[in-house]
This record gives sequence, C-alpha cells and structure tokens, in this order.
Amino acid sequence: MSQRFDVHPVTPQERLIGKAAETLKSGGLALCPSDAGYAFVWALSGVEAEGRVLRLRQLDSRHPFTLLCRTLSEAGRLARLDDPAFRLLRSLTPGSCTFILPASPEIPKRLKNSGRSKRRDIGIRLPDHVVTRALLEAMGEPLLSASLVLPDEEGLASHEAESVAERSLRWVDVMLDAGDCEPGPTSIVDCMGDEPVVVRQGFHPVTL
Repeated sequence: MSQRFDVHPVTPQERLIGKAAETLKSGGLALCPSDAGYAFVWALSGVEAEGRVLRLRQLDSRHPFTLLCRTLSEAGRLARLDDPAFRLLRSLTPGSCTFILPASPEIPKRLKNSGRSKRRDIGIRLPDHVVTRALLEAMGEPLLSASLVLPDEEGLASHEAESVAERSLRWVDVMLDAGDCEPGPTSIVDCMGDEPVVVRQGFHPVTL
C-alpha cells in the first residue's frame, strides 16, 4: 500500500525523510517534489524500481535517466568535469537545470552494465528544493530520477501535489507531499561538445 507523507516544504521532518530513504534503500519507488515538478526517484541499486518506471512510461532499457546529486564533488565522481564545465555548473547550480556530461569511469557498475552501457554521457542535476536535498542527504548518495510524463497522462500538472497524488500515488511506494512546487521542465544543457549548448529551455530559462 502506498504511503503519503505530509512534509514541510521548508523544514521537512527528519523522521519522514528517513522513512522515505529507508523505502528507497529497500528497493522502493518514490514521488518527490523538486524545483521542476514532482518526479519519480529511486536508489542507484533500485533495479526493480527502475523496471517499474520503464514499464509505466513504456520506455526501453536504453532510456537515460537523470542522476540527482547533492554537491559538485559528488557530480564530479559520476561525470568528467573539465574546468569550463565545472565553472558552468557552479554558476547554474543548484537549480532546475540538467547537464549532459561525459560519464566518468567511476560511474556505478550497475549503470555501466545496464542497457545504457554504450552511452558515453549522463544527465546530472543538482536540485534546489529543500525536500529533495534532505532526501539526498538521508540517502548519502545520488538518486536516479524520471519525470512523471506517462503515455496516457500528457496533461498531468506535475507541480500540483493533489493532482500528482490522484494520478500517480498508486504506482509508487511512498510520496513526499510538500504541497505544490515549481513547474518543470528543467532546462537541458549539452556539455558534450566543444561549447555548451542549451538544447531545451525549461520553465526557468538559462543563459550561458
């Protein structure tokens, strides 16, 4: 049975964040607010949870999910950050921006061995939402994430908590309900070439 925790959007209750983290560490799937709408989140080791997302969104195993990180140093262990990329991330994070970066050789083994193993890039985000960041701290490691865009629910207002709960709570183990949050999507900056390129402007546009 899905659990729905009412968490404070500014001072989230440590007890509830801890319970959600334990669910994820046990392989569960969660709905978490962010600075770009609510999102599915799961642990790096959450193979079953990831499979549920793939089935819900009707994606193949090569679909790239975004890694949520706490700090630039944590991001630097998953992606190769040269000086220009580091300066760019430092200027635009935390925030609602996803960066496509060269994958580090230290990327977790499961991600290397997944259907995305031939990809040379990964998506990294350092979110700017108190609840998301509290959950990342409780996990002590990055989380994988995906938007709530389901095949038959294109019109879902993913930033409205009640709408999210009504449509998506049944698909997850726990929802951290912090009320409505800022809409998405994120902006996407591709850092794989000689110069970074904005390939999608999100709800909060970015200027390079």
